[in-house]
Amino acid sequence: MTRINHRPLLYDTDNVAQWYTEQEGVPVWYVCTTALDEGNIASDIFYRETPHPQFGNKYFGIYQNPLDLKAYITNADKVEDFEFACGLSDSQFVYSQHRHDMITVDGGAIDGGRAYFRSLGQPDLFTARVKDGTMVVVDYEEKA
Repeated sequence: MTRINHRPLLYDTDNVAQWYTEQEGVPVWYVCTTALDEGNIASDIFYRETPHPQFGNKYFGIYQNPLDLKAYITNADKVEDFEFACGLSDSQFVYSQHRHDMITVDGGAIDGGRAYFRSLGQPDLFTARVKDGTMVVVDYEEKA
């Protein structure tokens, strides 16, 4: 079975999700790690099925600010608008998380995060999207 290797940044995503689940009283889970703009600061993205009562978002990102090294939280609802170019590496899908995240895949490399897409070599490429708190590769069929 092929799965997605998200490469979370700094956080134990299971513990973070559990903490927010307990604090908010609704299930929260990790979705992916990506920049939310064209920059090079990625966030670990989490999801809750119901909108946050104060802010109205279902997705939120946790990132580390490079200037003060503190963790911050941000609205990440736009993650459902993104397409993630993926390649296979050791039977797992991987994607570039941000502008300067070049990652080796079978047959080459991919780069660019949400800012642009570039591939090197001749990797097999696939597309993933996030919907309802889950990232899925939309154009890949598992071989029997």
